[in-house]
Amino acid sequence: MKSQKILALIPARQGSKSIIDKNIKSLAGKPLLAYSIEQALASKYINRVIVSTDSEYYQQIAEAFGAEVPFLRPESISGDLTPDLEVFQQALQWLQKNEDYTPDIIVHLRPTSPFREVKEIDEMIEELLAHPQWDSIRAVCPVPHTPYKMWFLREDKTLAPLLMLEGIADPYNQPRQALPEVYLQTANIDVVRYDTIVAQNSMTGKNIGGYVQKIFNDIDLQSDWEKAEHLILQQYSGNEQSRTFSVDIDGVVAQLSPNNDYNLSQPNWPVIEAVNRMYEQGHRIVLFTARGSKTGIDWSAVTKQQIEKWGVKHHELRLGKVTADFYVDDRNLSVYEFIELSKKTNSSF
Repeated sequence: MKSQKILALIPARQGSKSIIDKNIKSLAGKPLLAYSIEQALASKYINRVIVSTDSEYYQQIAEAFGAEVPFLRPESISGDLTPDLEVFQQALQWLQKNEDYTPDIIVHLRPTSPFREVKEIDEMIEELLAHPQWDSIRAVCPVPHTPYKMWFLREDKTLAPLLMLEGIADPYNQPRQALPEVYLQTANIDVVRYDTIVAQNSMTGKNIGGYVQKIFNDIDLQSDWEKAEHLILQQYSGNEQSRTFSVDIDGVVAQLSPNNDYNLSQPNWPVIEAVNRMYEQGHRIVLFTARGSKTGIDWSAVTKQQIEKWGVKHHELRLGKVTADFYVDDRNLSVYEFIELSKKTNSSF
């Protein structure tokens, strides 16, 4: 196993239409892309993690979380309709030409599937290595509705069955329990041999192993994003560790003030209630502000009076940003996520 060169390749272009900049959008305080990078780095078998992107900004984010970005993907293969095969072949060709690097196995991790488990990645790698006749292995999950009861609607408004079964004249009239189990590819994890991509010109080949997952979670639409936020917050709820929350004042605890005249600041009550809930649950609350950092005006007395008047519970108040597990501002944990997190935790997470 150790002699195998196993590459995780994470495609992350910048041109998402359904959710703008989806691949780097903050999900519970972390860019979506970071989840896949961290999972790949935690694998027992993956020994190289590369992100394929067409954006220098995405490149910086990926590298900050530990991935390599040795090249930028050409614009010609960064469009909405670009197939995975072209992206992967370009990456493998670049690595062979510029680094004389040829992996044995490539693990395809899409950043839009942040809920995969590291053990699933490792188990799929083990399965592929244990079955040399397989060209690849793909993650699938059971479908909630059998396609044997699905139909095409013709132009004349009559129905044509989507699928038929040998030996059964009308499977669409059979009990669901009598029909074969059918699986949906999750787009969560694919593990494929180098020769399958390069020699067969395919992302899977013809002999494809299956790895069954329980559920399907992929982020495509805004509704998927909201579901993902809910699942992430549920995961936080099971973590009993007390955390430090560094909470910005202006634009978070307080509404933004006209012309930065902080004498006019007004409280943001939903956020203050969330802060106080977190405080009562035993988490450390550090309020911070950069008031006066550019003008040199000392707003400390006004700030302290406002925090006391509004009843914002906290352990510390600082000028400037501080070290914390979470930053509640536009760059990390969003205000919405923070409020929802405070509602879903009882005493710790």
